[in-house]
Amino acid sequence: MNRRLFGITIATSAAALGQKKPLDLTEFAPESRLSVAQTNIERARFPVIDFHSHLSGGKASPPVDLLKVMDRRNIRTLVNLTGGYGPKLREAIAKFDKAHPGRFITFTEPAWMRVNEAGYEAKQVELIQQAKNDGARGLKILKTLGLYARDSQGKLIKIDDPRFDPMWDACGNLGLPVAIHVSDPVAFFAPINRLNERFEELNNHPDWSFHGKDFPSNEELLSARDRVFAKHPKTTFVVLHVGNFAENLAHVSRMLDRFPNTLVELGARIGELGRQPRTSRKFFEKYEDRILFGTDATPNGFEFPQQLFGDELYKIYYRFLETEDEYFDYAPAPVPPQGRWRIYGIGLPEAILDKVYRKNAIRLLGLV
Repeated sequence: MNRRLFGITIATSAAALGQKKPLDLTEFAPESRLSVAQTNIERARFPVIDFHSHLSGGKASPPVDLLKVMDRRNIRTLVNLTGGYGPKLREAIAKFDKAHPGRFITFTEPAWMRVNEAGYEAKQVELIQQAKNDGARGLKILKTLGLYARDSQGKLIKIDDPRFDPMWDACGNLGLPVAIHVSDPVAFFAPINRLNERFEELNNHPDWSFHGKDFPSNEELLSARDRVFAKHPKTTFVVLHVGNFAENLAHVSRMLDRFPNTLVELGARIGELGRQPRTSRKFFEKYEDRILFGTDATPNGFEFPQQLFGDELYKIYYRFLETEDEYFDYAPAPVPPQGRWRIYGIGLPEAILDKVYRKNAIRLLGLV
């Protein structure tokens, strides 16, 4: 099609005339044209303790395969948070911790299936005591509590339900830290529509959404969690996924300032931290003694394929922490899984890196 401009005939394409070309969002994969530094970090600057991995269940990789990756990437120890309880826990400890001393640490989990049984409180305390005797080094709380576990009438059980008070106290008395995950990205509590920055993720996994129905809000979940922290000051809580609110580091800071019995961990949240690099850097500088390295890695990718345990995952984490590289993917290609943005490195100094990579976890877990 032609048109005339200032007396000159110009050939015009359909696109120039404003006719839109349809493109499925899943096919949109723009290539950045920025020319910026790209640093390849093969090994972490210091030996790493990954405080957040899931090694039990599914088609988990055998320890010998995990150790190959760990040695390549300078990972000294993996903490397996979901070791279960009873025979399952003992099996995990035998397979990982005892077979490879110092390379694996296993946490136990509550017996959620028994929560509505009479005498649950005492039974749960007994299970935790037995778990420590079996070799467990802490307790993991999944978002089962607050978002899935229900009472005998079908109502969601609240995080600060008094039935769990003996469990929290038992962990404090036994010196077992509690790794707690009670909420998800705040976008998971919003409608799945064009305004949701995680639309693709939730559209692919609508069952991950906690919008509507009888689900509590993110604010209600975190408030109930904070009441637990206040009520049990002698118990140490590691609040996973950057305090369950990496989108709002001011909120996480208030939690850390209010509750000296809390720490945070990084798993699956560098996508959030890396898009606010200046704020994140200040956060690390202020709380350098209370941040643990973690990835939320699963060795077979059965839950989050984008976090498949392997080389690329760790290299991206190291790049974020150690360099000041700009505008790179926070997860392995082709498309970042959580939202369509890229991140920036925060270039931590060595003294803080050493604490985040290992020293804070060594102190927490009483390691040599």
